[in-house]
Amino acid sequence: MKSEELKTLFSPPKGSWGVFLLLALACIVSTADAKKKKTSGNPIFEGWYADPEGAVLDGKYWVFPTFSAPYDEQLHFDAFSSKDLVNWTKHENIITKQDIPWLRRALWAPAIIEANNKYYLFFGGNDVHEGEVGGIGVAVSDKPEGPYKDALGKPLINEIVNGAQPIDQFVFRDDDGQYYMFYGGWRHCNVCKLSPDLLSIVPWEDGQKFHEVTPSKEYVEGPFMLKRNGKYYFMWSQGGWTGPDYCVAYAISDTPFGPFKLKGKILQRDESIARGAGHHSVIKVPGKDEYYIIYHRRPLEETDGNHRVTCIDRLIFNPDGTIAPVKMTFEGVKRNKIKKTP
Repeated sequence: MKSEELKTLFSPPKGSWGVFLLLALACIVSTADAKKKKTSGNPIFEGWYADPEGAVLDGKYWVFPTFSAPYDEQLHFDAFSSKDLVNWTKHENIITKQDIPWLRRALWAPAIIEANNKYYLFFGGNDVHEGEVGGIGVAVSDKPEGPYKDALGKPLINEIVNGAQPIDQFVFRDDDGQYYMFYGGWRHCNVCKLSPDLLSIVPWEDGQKFHEVTPSKEYVEGPFMLKRNGKYYFMWSQGGWTGPDYCVAYAISDTPFGPFKLKGKILQRDESIARGAGHHSVIKVPGKDEYYIIYHRRPLEETDGNHRVTCIDRLIFNPDGTIAPVKMTFEGVKRNKIKKTP
């Protein structure tokens, strides 16, 4: 082929039709690259995001993270969905400050659960202290991607109980259908029972609304629970969230309320990968005994406390039921599509 012909072939066409062709070509190349992508990579999507809540909803994998920014700028949530854990789609502004009448700053740590043919998004707001308005709120939508609207017009939990700041909530559905909320910062963790509509708290038999279940003196925040083979795995974050030693530890119990047998750390800094790894959640592949840990970490070269990115790696159970230490990677995980159930 002559040089003139090559120049004509690779020169962009003129006019709007030419722009259309270039955009179409870019789309084709982008689609081809996505299909060639064999692993998720870490981070799994661009941007500063932390405290990721992973879930399987409506036949897809979902991640609901905190938008990691100074508190006064932390005023919306984005969500991300994937059919295969490798390619992720961003859903912007699923809820914002305008949707929460009592919120003024610090929207963080979302928790998601499907119930009653709706999607309930729990969140912390205002970095509340004693005597202030804020704490844990709840919003509802008909779709995982929202839009979500504040359901109560006020926090579900506003007060400081047992020394636990009302943040970092996780909603756990036990096998009998009862919903429990585990929450708490400032080194204390509470549990409460939620009503069937998930919009109010049901008192315990002793008349109290909250029971403290702090599993370890090292507990700081970020509780998470899963049930496997009849055992309850209670996990949490410890250390300072802006520091390099932020990490995840866990304990095991025969009940959701303890007593918990401390097992140790499963996710922590790796000087060849990243620091500040913590505030995680776990996704179970439907129909399989396969698990993934979704967490945030801070790149090695970064010192800004808000520079946190969302990552995914395998969570592996040992034959004796304990959890193997998580190996952080830059590769992430391989493609894993959810199989449709008949």
